[in-house]
Amino acid sequence: MITTLIQIKNPAPMSLDTAKEIFIGTAPKYRDVPGLIRKYYLLSEDGGTAGGVYLWESRDAAKAMYNQEWYAFIREKYGVDPEVTYFESPVVVDNLTAEIIDA
Repeated sequence: MITTLIQIKNPAPMSLDTAKEIFIGTAPKYRDVPGLIRKYYLLSEDGGTAGGVYLWESRDAAKAMYNQEWYAFIREKYGVDPEVTYFESPVVVDNLTAEIIDA
């Protein structure tokens, strides 16, 4: 499994209410994406950074999502390019399902 951390440096601090409104508006875009297991939206306490943590079945699935169209969408929505960092996720603890999942 692969985890990606997406960071978007906001040109101006974003309030939690604004972030929630934007995130709810974009969330349907991520439903049923091939290989995406889970996505968490993020906002730093100072509102200066937004982003997400994504858990993917594979690096190929993640790379298929982060294409030119996706970068253009983020650029249009936030006014800046995102920073994408990839991590191997060999083990996941899921307390909602009471599972420990290994890749």
